[in-house]
Amino acid sequence: MTVGDDHLLASGLARQAGERLLALRARGGPPGALRDAGDRLSHEYLLTELNQVRPDDAVLSEEGADDPARLSARRVWIIDPLDGTKEFGEPGREDWAVHVALWQAGELAAGAVALPAQDRVLSTAWPARQLRPAGREHLRLLVSRSRPPALAGRLARQLDAVQVPMGSAGAKAAAVITGEADAYVHAGGQFEWDSAAPVAVARAAGLHASRIDGSPLRYNQADPWVPDILICPIELSLRLLSAIRAVVAEESGWAASASPLPSDVEPY
Repeated sequence: MTVGDDHLLASGLARQAGERLLALRARGGPPGALRDAGDRLSHEYLLTELNQVRPDDAVLSEEGADDPARLSARRVWIIDPLDGTKEFGEPGREDWAVHVALWQAGELAAGAVALPAQDRVLSTAWPARQLRPAGREHLRLLVSRSRPPALAGRLARQLDAVQVPMGSAGAKAAAVITGEADAYVHAGGQFEWDSAAPVAVARAAGLHASRIDGSPLRYNQADPWVPDILICPIELSLRLLSAIRAVVAEESGWAASASPLPSDVEPY
């Protein structure tokens, strides 16, 4: 791996890890063993490369032990070596990904999402142009394939929208960027490595990305748990945030005016 700028590095690492995963998948084997081998292979590759080309940077990986030293580090790579592990083990499925993101000085500074089975890499190196077909009758809301949150179902009814199950968070972000879907809404919790790279590439493409109450997503936290997320086009963000607020208020019995949306929501 050639040492280039961080955007190109993230993109190259994600692509090459994906190529190795495709080769592993092509050899076949029992699904459980294949998933375990994929997680291990991609993690070891990414960690080895980062140790060589960015030896002073910290790493937070789904497959590695969490080193508290990252909390005082200036730069932290947040990686998910194989997002959508379940889908990776199912022949023919394309909704799995490799996530590589860089956190620096409190912000996501670079990122890439490789979708190897789709022969595609979305990256902050070459920001994709967000597309949304005109005239779509119903909003399409992407939800977790394995654990769709109850909130999504209630939100779909509120908006007369269609729920679209999908695997990897990176695949969901890509689907919103390309216009295949209108929004990714998840309230069941995930980890920083699940969303860091997807959020980085979504923002680079001009999309909104926040918590479902409109507050900022924060990374390199002591607890890497991220309770919820919304990724959508900026022009839909206030509509979706308002609808989410109404659903949550109805569920909790709060008055509609009891918890107004933040007035300073940044249109990421």
